Amino acid sequence: MHYSKPLLRVKLIRRYKRFLADVVMPDGGEMTVHTANTGSMRGCATPDNYIWIRDSENDKRKYRYSWEISEADDNALIGVNTGLANRLVVEGIEQGVITELAHYPVIRTEVPYGAGSRVDILLQHPDKRVPDCYVEVKNVTARQEDTAIFPDAVTARGTKHLMELVNMVRAGHRAVIFFCVQRSDVNRFRAAHEIDPIYAETLVFAVEHGVEALAYSVNISPWQIDLSQAIPVKIV
Repeated sequence: MHYSKPLLRVKLIRRYKRFLADVVMPDGGEMTVHTANTGSMRGCATPDNYIWIRDSENDKRKYRYSWEISEADDNALIGVNTGLANRLVVEGIEQGVITELAHYPVIRTEVPYGAGSRVDILLQHPDKRVPDCYVEVKNVTARQEDTAIFPDAVTARGTKHLMELVNMVRAGHRAVIFFCVQRSDVNRFRAAHEIDPIYAETLVFAVEHGVEALAYSVNISPWQIDLSQAIPVKIV
């Protein structure tokens, strides 16, 4: 996925109220920008580090600029826009990058299922002998050494989604939990037991009951971000 125009590198002052951040612009002036990431942004929001912002070119927006990329302490780039994760996965399926999800000609998004939820992606095939595939996408930005970790905060909602995927398997469908790792400086993925042990235990349960767990990292730059390759998933 190409950004419509190159992003702008600025210095982070602080992130606050979940959706907002103050930054120092290249000309030295200060500005408030919007962030679509409502999580803890563990390791992605260090004051005085550089971040990259996108100009919406919409003067009617209260906050014209949006936070897209963070720079880690080692200068690695991290995609923090959680809204991109689903788009990246859909593109990866369409382009054949995600081989495990290939050969489904019908791709639907935000389809109602479960207990009042909406599945991120529903893959279907005209041949009814091929089971529908329910895909829940989780955006991953946190890491520990060379390992991506999720979640970065306790997520009861994420645990609920895992159990809904289990129910889809029990109903005869295929179900996938897909960890979209928006950074390229990791070699593997694991559940963050130390942050949310209930989620980690539920992930083990889900996989044991037929839910497939996939993780892909990205190639990322201020011009473009794309899913690049599968990385190993450690469940236990």
